[in-house]
Amino acid sequence: MKHIIQTNQAPIPSSPYSQAIRAGDFIYTCGFGPEDPQTGELVGNNIEGQTRQTLENIKAVLAAAGAQMSDVVKVTTHLQNLNDFAGYNRVYAEYFPAARPVRTTVGSQLLADFMIEIDVVAYVGK
Repeated sequence: MKHIIQTNQAPIPSSPYSQAIRAGDFIYTCGFGPEDPQTGELVGNNIEGQTRQTLENIKAVLAAAGAQMSDVVKVTTHLQNLNDFAGYNRVYAEYFPAARPVRTTVGSQLLADFMIEIDVVAYVGK
């Protein structure tokens, strides 16, 4: 059984997909970027600012599902420029200080002025 998760505390999709879905004991999020959930505007003019907003968006949708960042077991990150890895990594470490999830980071062509897009999988079973 799956349950769609949606909150106005994270950017609402403008295309036909869900913010997140709980399937069994796992929550799968869409790829979030550095958008302000209220205005839809891009937040941050550097990788650190964009990473922080992106992770705050993920944190909000996880909270709407009754989960938290410490429940994340897998992270996939797309960077527009792989030279931004160090700045991204510094902010990322603040959100995952212990029992860090597994992670894949790749270089990708992203929409608009996005420097980053992240999706996660969280485990919320017993």
